[in-house]
Amino acid sequence: MTLSNDAAVAAVNRYLSLVATGTADDVAALYAEDATLEDPVGSDVLTGREEIRAFYATIESLAKSTLLHTVRASGGEAAFHFRIETDTGAGVATMEPLELMTFSDDGLITSMRAWWSDTDLTFG
Repeated sequence: MTLSNDAAVAAVNRYLSLVATGTADDVAALYAEDATLEDPVGSDVLTGREEIRAFYATIESLAKSTLLHTVRASGGEAAFHFRIETDTGAGVATMEPLELMTFSDDGLITSMRAWWSDTDLTFG
């Protein structure tokens, strides 16, 4: 059975909430044990919850906020566009990536790919 569209949208919202306010462990728990993460697309693919947890740990201590612009879900996958603002201590970094997630039948993220480049990152 494929994850329902409503459940995929709920998973995206939960993910964005935890990216903004949760710990690296909280975010990593949203992923399947053997999930993959490619952020940004073209970079090394991280595999498994521990590598994914380490990725989110790099921003865990920073103040962050997220805002979902749009999400489309179909066939157990979700594509979405959002804004993330991160207070680096030297200013606020803003990025608006496009992401694609696939999900297991029980709602865990099985893969995440993020489209953005350095030119998409602004500081203010």
